[in-house]
Amino acid sequence: MRKLPLVFLAAASFMVMAATLPSVFAAATNSTSTSAVSSAAGDKFIGAGIAFGLAAFGAGYGVGQSGAAAIAAVTEKAEVRTTALIFVVLAEAIAIYGFAIAILILGSSG
Repeated sequence: MRKLPLVFLAAASFMVMAATLPSVFAAATNSTSTSAVSSAAGDKFIGAGIAFGLAAFGAGYGVGQSGAAAIAAVTEKAEVRTTALIFVVLAEAIAIYGFAIAILILGSSG
């Protein structure tokens, strides 16, 4: 549990680096309109990667927590198996939502 704030700090620092690096490289190469277009496309890829990565991280954490609780509940009372499975599936759906948002980001024009 103590590692979780460290993971969030590492993820936040990575997101800041990923957001600032394209502008640093564009300024270093004396960008023209062509590199501005490629920078916009690069920003799309970074945004889609962050959207899916954080969604997958949240889904993994949610499945881990709800899966452990579901196993504990099923061992005590077998009748709650279906209910426990529903909570695990809800946590897994977060990754699917992140994947859909990443596709929407990559498919948007402009």
